[in-house]
Amino acid sequence: ELENQLATKSKTLDELKQSLALNGSAEQMPEALSLRIAELCEMVDSIVSQVAELKTSMQSILEQWRVYDEVYAELSLMTTRYLYCINQCKPSMVSLEALKTQVKTLQ
Repeated sequence: ELENQLATKSKTLDELKQSLALNGSAEQMPEALSLRIAELCEMVDSIVSQVAELKTSMQSILEQWRVYDEVYAELSLMTTRYLYCINQCKPSMVSLEALKTQVKTLQ
């Protein structure tokens, strides 16, 4: 959307230049107006460049977040498996009396 707005403003500046060129030669245009138009064009170019840099930066950040999400999901799954194994593999706690009874039963 921002790029569309910049393109529209740039087009408006170009139309203004053409309109002024049609109404009179560049030498007849007041110098302050000519400088202001040049300054606006430079500002638009600068903004377009900044938007391109921001877009590249945001793509990189989004890629890093995607990798983070994948690693987080994998880690979460591994943690769940680990906790399940711990719960399933821990030895049951039996009292000494219960063990003595089991030994007598087996004898």
